[in-house]
Amino acid sequence: MSKVYTIKTVQKIPVDIDTAWAFFSSPHNLEAITPNDIEFKVTGKYAGATMYPGQIIQYKLKPLLGLTFYWMTEITHVSDKKFFVDEQRFGPYRMWHHQHHFKQIDGGVEMTDIVHYKIPYWFIGDVANSLVVRKQLRGIFAFRFKAVEERFGNWAGQKEDILID
Repeated sequence: MSKVYTIKTVQKIPVDIDTAWAFFSSPHNLEAITPNDIEFKVTGKYAGATMYPGQIIQYKLKPLLGLTFYWMTEITHVSDKKFFVDEQRFGPYRMWHHQHHFKQIDGGVEMTDIVHYKIPYWFIGDVANSLVVRKQLRGIFAFRFKAVEERFGNWAGQKEDILID
């Protein structure tokens, strides 16, 4: 049986909670913080302007060898200006559970992402994670870190903080 992996990122952003929430709770802003080479596009007609429980978001992306993948997530939990959770319903992972947390701190917002994911195909999935998926996810979150800094400014002294188990 394949393993469940975890990614945790923490980023401090020099904006108020309203600004951070408005940006990150809009599904259409995902494209702006995802690497261009993945060709990530929100495709569903009814994605909505902001997150709400039960919301379905559909995407197409090309994460590997130019192959197009369909991905559908559901927003399962939302606490206004505190957190939201998206879970994969259909897509490339056996399991994807992504928590997005926001906390007002002195001078800005601390944003924490926690992702639990599982690759299909048992031990072959574990090998794929070791060889490809882990590196790709690290690259996606590193890109996101930089894209958020470019959009909102950087937090003095903060370094990229991406932990993958």
